[in-house]
Amino acid sequence: MSTKPEDALAILNLYQMRSEPLMRQARSWFFTEFKPKSGLEILALMQSGERASAFYRMVSSHWEVAAALVNHGGIDETLFLEANSEHLVVFAKLQPFINEIRETIGEPDYLANLEQLVSRARNVEKKLENRRRLLERWSSAGPSAKG
Repeated sequence: MSTKPEDALAILNLYQMRSEPLMRQARSWFFTEFKPKSGLEILALMQSGERASAFYRMVSSHWEVAAALVNHGGIDETLFLEANSEHLVVFAKLQPFINEIRETIGEPDYLANLEQLVSRARNVEKKLENRRRLLERWSSAGPSAKG
């Protein structure tokens, strides 16, 4: 396997974006405080204009863009999957609601890049199950648990 230096730089840039203060706040909120019960609840949040709406969109779109880059050859897939796992956590939280969101808004491709990338991870069902357990622990611990 031969990866280009640009692949490594892209992955590092994605990581740097995750480290920016506002994105760290958004990620902390997403992983510990965001506890959706339905796709409709997520849609209401997105349309609310509240700070949590921006946080949701920051986190979900970050990983959708990263997945699109990988899916379309902009970043080497093997390198990306070996260097990242947060996209699995994001998808694990949203997976139960994605179909409802897609049907409600009439966009069958909502978060499709993220879903496609996650589906190619080895042992994906076990990993998603593990990530859901991790999310439960973080949620129980409160906002300082993940950042």
